Amino acid sequence: MGHLTEQKGDLLARVKRIAGQVSAVERGLERDANCADILHLVAAVRGAVNGLLDEIVIDHLQEHVAKAGLSDAERAKGADELMTVIRRYVK
Repeated sequence: MGHLTEQKGDLLARVKRIAGQVSAVERGLERDANCADILHLVAAVRGAVNGLLDEIVIDHLQEHVAKAGLSDAERAKGADELMTVIRRYVK
């Protein structure tokens, strides 16, 4: 997705923060942290991943479904791609 190039720096920064949060979960488990602390860490990871997903979904909608000048076939393809992701996400 070439259009993500404009946001590449921000998206990569989010991914690196998520990786840091996942590492914190791992460290917590290794040091036998209490379950409430681990739950908070996992919830933070989930929130961060959801935020990343939201950004990419919005960008996909803007570029592959709502963008002026797209053909009906391009819009249908973009919508199908998004529906596939949403179906996987809600399982």
